[in-house]
Amino acid sequence: MPSIHEYILDRVTSTRKCHPLLLALAAVSPAMTAVAEKPVNFVVIYLDDMGMGDLSITGATGYQTPHIDQMAREGVRFTHFYSPQAVCSASRAGLLTGCYPNRIGFSGALDHRAQTGINPEEETMAEVLKKKNYATAAFGKWHLGHVPEFLPLNHGFDEYFGIPYSNDMWPNHPVSKNYYPPLPLIEGERTIAENPDQTQFTTWFTEKTVDFINRHRENAFFVYLAHPMPHVPLFVSDKFKGKSEQGLYGDVMMEIDWSVGQVLKTLDELGLSENTLVVFTSDNGPWLNYGNHAGSAGGLREGKGTSFEGGQRVPCIMRWKGILEEGSICNNLASAIDILPTLADIAGAELPSEKIDGVSLLPLLHGDKEANPRQSFLYYYRRNNLEAVRHGHWKLVFPHPGRTYHGFEPGKDGLPGGANENFAHEGGLYDLRRDPGEQYNLIEFYPGVVSELEKIAREARLDLGDDLTGQPGQNRREPGRILPNDN
Repeated sequence: MPSIHEYILDRVTSTRKCHPLLLALAAVSPAMTAVAEKPVNFVVIYLDDMGMGDLSITGATGYQTPHIDQMAREGVRFTHFYSPQAVCSASRAGLLTGCYPNRIGFSGALDHRAQTGINPEEETMAEVLKKKNYATAAFGKWHLGHVPEFLPLNHGFDEYFGIPYSNDMWPNHPVSKNYYPPLPLIEGERTIAENPDQTQFTTWFTEKTVDFINRHRENAFFVYLAHPMPHVPLFVSDKFKGKSEQGLYGDVMMEIDWSVGQVLKTLDELGLSENTLVVFTSDNGPWLNYGNHAGSAGGLREGKGTSFEGGQRVPCIMRWKGILEEGSICNNLASAIDILPTLADIAGAELPSEKIDGVSLLPLLHGDKEANPRQSFLYYYRRNNLEAVRHGHWKLVFPHPGRTYHGFEPGKDGLPGGANENFAHEGGLYDLRRDPGEQYNLIEFYPGVVSELEKIAREARLDLGDDLTGQPGQNRREPGRILPNDN
């Protein structure tokens, strides 16, 4: 496989769909070389609880997401892209470390009582890129531990402005009223406000991102923009209040689309789009029991908090003008745990010294139709339950207790509806090519496929363990823990 610089040079000199600026540069050899050698910047935009059906390009109605849709037309849209796990903290741990969350001791969603966080021995995406002198920033929701030792500045980020956990973890929680302390807004490691105006979150975190890009336009940078929404409670600024035909949820998605547009516009205006890879995706699927304040799984089964497709298959779009084939669709299996090794591959940075689970997606970004860097995926949930495995287009679900939203009335206007958290899900084999909704159990018809997937599961259990079968796993690592004197 060619290096990224060789690939850029190929794109610059090719007569294929090439950005006009790169075609112009191709006529001047020194400039062409400069394009190939210039460091690539990275912007990772991570939404909270956005489902597969929440963009107009994936079927949303009642509102439009024109900037995100345009991003897809200018880049690559992944259709089989998976969050590391179907819940907040675990998903973010997987994204930022390139590991299955249970490998590094993460599960669930940490709150103000949590005694654990990200271990200082784990290398984050920011720490990997710091090896190549990247300026780094995190804006928005963190959720990998709330005390200073777990916050971004101690894990490779130069700047941080955001909230330490989910935006519903505050005194106005609709079910647990006054259970949570005031929600802190943190800059660096200092709390600068309590219970801040959440109508300004999308605006503030966008403005911080744009400002950071402007300040670091002359050197390599990495920005992690982690919007707290569309996770409940939903808030929107006056710019978009009442603008959609789908109520507050649609308003919020329109404002997030505006945010993406601001970031892309800034890169375009500064002439940085040709050397900046932008990644847009979500931490898990929609929290369906919130009804009209929840998103859409786009016809996939179940939602957030489940290992069915609606819980973990999420939109993912990548844009890198002039380099990625415009308007392309990638149907290969991929996951957010693959983003770290992909960025490291592009930047020429060393991977973490400890074992990670992600693989570089660079061959797919090259447009290599024969490439298939990720062939299987493990669906872990709860503390360490291996609930399903996927290989190719086949998915084997194991019997397990888990969440279901079916049979319950959804909530309305910010109040949750019902769900069964310990429903006895039966096992099944599903062909995701023909049955993305996981409705037709084929386990009796393909014993050879079942055997192949069970072999993958056995190997996973030896490596990572499985509480469902009572196996501890040989290669799991401990999370960071709060010391006795920490607050």
